[in-house]
Amino acid sequence: MAGKSALGQIFKRFSNLRLAGNIQGATLVQGRKQYGTNTDEKEYAFEMACSNIRYGEGVTQEIGMDCKNLGGRNICVMTDSTLVKLPPVQVVCDALEKAGLKYSVYDKCRVEPSDQSFKAAIDFATKGEFDVFVAVGGGSVMDTCKAANLYSSNAKAEFLDYVNAPIGKGLPVTHKLKPLIAVTTTAGTGSETTGTAVFDLKHMKAKTGISNREIRPTLGIVDPLHLRSMPERVAAYSGIDVLCHAIESYTALPYYDRAPRPTNPNMRPAYQGYNPVSDIWSRHALEITNKYIRRAVYDASDDEARSIMHLASCYAGIGFGNAGCHLCHAMSYPISGLVREFMSKGYDDDHPMVPHGLSVIVTAPAVFEFTASACPERHLQAASFLGVDITNKKVEDAGPILGDRLRLIMQDLEVPDGLTSLGYTKDDIPNLVKGTMPQHRLTKLSPKAIDEEVITGILEKSLKNY
Repeated sequence: MAGKSALGQIFKRFSNLRLAGNIQGATLVQGRKQYGTNTDEKEYAFEMACSNIRYGEGVTQEIGMDCKNLGGRNICVMTDSTLVKLPPVQVVCDALEKAGLKYSVYDKCRVEPSDQSFKAAIDFATKGEFDVFVAVGGGSVMDTCKAANLYSSNAKAEFLDYVNAPIGKGLPVTHKLKPLIAVTTTAGTGSETTGTAVFDLKHMKAKTGISNREIRPTLGIVDPLHLRSMPERVAAYSGIDVLCHAIESYTALPYYDRAPRPTNPNMRPAYQGYNPVSDIWSRHALEITNKYIRRAVYDASDDEARSIMHLASCYAGIGFGNAGCHLCHAMSYPISGLVREFMSKGYDDDHPMVPHGLSVIVTAPAVFEFTASACPERHLQAASFLGVDITNKKVEDAGPILGDRLRLIMQDLEVPDGLTSLGYTKDDIPNLVKGTMPQHRLTKLSPKAIDEEVITGILEKSLKNY
């Protein structure tokens, strides 16, 4: 009883804090109600997990020493065919040579990776018998490197073993992985902080992923010097990915409403629902993004704006890495997976591709107009973090207020107008719905229950946004 009483005092103390109004206190009071109830199947705990992060101009040059400190003798450097010609990769290679380390460069990571591109990287990693991995790139490169590390360190694993259920088996990771250092070259995915790797499953024509804390990078390197080579559209779409990460994690199902509670703490998911820790990072990411995203997109020489967006990406990554995303990301997977002809400026690819941030933001106004009734105060607070004066605003107007603010941001950043601009028509909606519904890791974190009819309605509203 003494332990339980002490925990109660902690919750009581924290409940006096007000992060964005009274919402946080309510979270903790509810969490206290869940404590110690063996018959209740709902969750009563949350965990905080994040990669170590090193930030600063020029810190990439320390990679050689880092690999040595980790006991590395044979290093795998993973990147893509564009970045391999640019300074970030050269700095990494120079640092490894200076440290006297053997290394091999794999430059075939695919932007918006597929199961096929993952398997090619896994094969390279398995044959190379590497003892440290270094990923240099955006989310696609980092996710590919996570998968290569995961599977090459367990040759007996089948590909679907660790893929999220119900598409894959969703097995726990019980073997030891090699150290992985992630050098991020974009300001958006936050993949340097998370245990998530996303890819297109070709035969399903939809995205899925692997989500497990064991695959998160050992160290994330955030070096603002690398953002100088980031094209305008990459800056825009990675920046609005930060935006969606933060809003989705802030408005997700609260951790104490997630069910069932795991019987083994090792099975507690990385995506837990919003919680007191994730809220801090998500709020800060939104406020920073609102202030700096436009400058970062339209002025590549604005080192301050791009550097701060680099941090915002990390903040949002820590937020959604511990809370999770929901419907925008769930629908983004088939939107990316079913693309036919769309190609974006700034992305040097030879195949049709909807950039991840674009695939996420295109449904965001309709999503938050739908979810707002479940937690209107949190939607209003998200709008306030994005610069909206919510004084005297009615809670029943929370959805339109947040949706309209997002539309203004999207127009300001020249985001294509809705699904139709990506080549989709109303006739495609059934297949987009079909690709969304299996994304349980995401859909089950929606604060409001969904079914096929709900997803159909959101997609129909997203055909045109302006």
